[in-house]
Amino acid sequence: MQNIKDYVEANKQRFLDELFELLRFPSVSADPQYKEGVLNTAGFVAQKLKDAGADNVEICPTAGYPIVYGEKVFDPSLPTVLVYGHYDVQPADPIELWDTPPFEPTIRDGKIYARGAADDKGQFYMHVKAFEYMIKNEQLSCNIKFMIEGEEEVGSANLGIFVKENKERLKADVIVISDTSMISLENPSLETGLRGLSYVEVEVTGPNRDLHSGVYGGAIANPATILAKLIASLHDENNHIAIPGFYDDVVELTTEERKALNEAPFDIEEYKSDLGVANIWGEKGFTTIERTGIRPTLEVNGIWGGYIGEGAKTVLPSKAFAKISMRLVPNQDSEKITKLFKDHFEGIAPDYIKVKVTPHHGGEPVVTPTDSIAYKAAEKALTETFNKKPIPTRGGGSIPIVALFERELGIKTVLLGFGLDSDNLHSPNEKYGIENYLKGIETIPLFHKHYAELSR
Repeated sequence: MQNIKDYVEANKQRFLDELFELLRFPSVSADPQYKEGVLNTAGFVAQKLKDAGADNVEICPTAGYPIVYGEKVFDPSLPTVLVYGHYDVQPADPIELWDTPPFEPTIRDGKIYARGAADDKGQFYMHVKAFEYMIKNEQLSCNIKFMIEGEEEVGSANLGIFVKENKERLKADVIVISDTSMISLENPSLETGLRGLSYVEVEVTGPNRDLHSGVYGGAIANPATILAKLIASLHDENNHIAIPGFYDDVVELTTEERKALNEAPFDIEEYKSDLGVANIWGEKGFTTIERTGIRPTLEVNGIWGGYIGEGAKTVLPSKAFAKISMRLVPNQDSEKITKLFKDHFEGIAPDYIKVKVTPHHGGEPVVTPTDSIAYKAAEKALTETFNKKPIPTRGGGSIPIVALFERELGIKTVLLGFGLDSDNLHSPNEKYGIENYLKGIETIPLFHKHYAELSR
């Protein structure tokens, strides 16, 4: 029997080669032109689960992209761990800003550069390789189930249906998700909460066609200008979101909780330097750590209208558009916030333009317990791997299905992430550290071991 460190070292190149093969699939769920790439990725994941030793591996069809399921249930008296991940990725646009092709993984400075490297292919695949180790070395201490979906990046529209229809099949004691980050390799951490999400698209319409800006400019409202003004009005002078009722359900942390949160290592100068900004911005009265973890936000994700091609075209556009996301915190409700936004945005629209608000997907904020057996097992595993106790943190991102799992399956989740905030998720030049990847594979079997021991 090899211990996990020796096994990882002996198989390091193979683990990287397999991940590179996975990263080469352009599994962009948001764009129909990549449909074949997404489906091929599902087939690859299913085969690798079989190769690792999983039973009952199935590519489960949905109304969208399939969910890959596999399991190894060998002793009903032992606890069962359900591993969730996603094989779909964000669009790579803008392609021209990548230093190397997004679907041709490249190693630079000890990091793997590719779309999906950290979100989430590199992270969920750690579980497949850790499972392989546990099977080959007879170290499997828990039953294990895998549920790897292909629509996370477009809101997991069909996952809820699958979960409701497969409650018995998905029965488990805990869910483990590696789709989050830690502070650093020097300062490991465990996320204990995630923000929720409300995502909308707004359309502003002025005249019934694009107009000559010289003939009509100054007499007819420009939808792009009005849209910019409407969006600017959504924050006040303190960068507080100016939608009536938006903060009504926000749970405020105590002074002691805020103090503990801000004890996490954080270098503001390094933060600014990494992002190339002269100064930070945000809601008055809160630190950067608080603004990105425990406070709700409203951000413009995209804005367009009029002529955006090469050269000049003097046009007054008929329409202008924006995509807007709002990150939510306990106890905000995504449907309520979406309605508040829609009613407010339509209500402040002047009569010389028309406004349409189209909701997209959403999800609820979650807080995971730090006194659970699963959290303690993760804490022990990370301490053993990194020789340092992990710091509890709050994540700024959203994984809406965490709340879904708790509601439908009655199961809490452990967020065992190994990425870094600086991994350029959803951006050009996404990356994932080789050491993070390998450390994850080392840590996961230890989590299963400690979880089984603490469950006795």
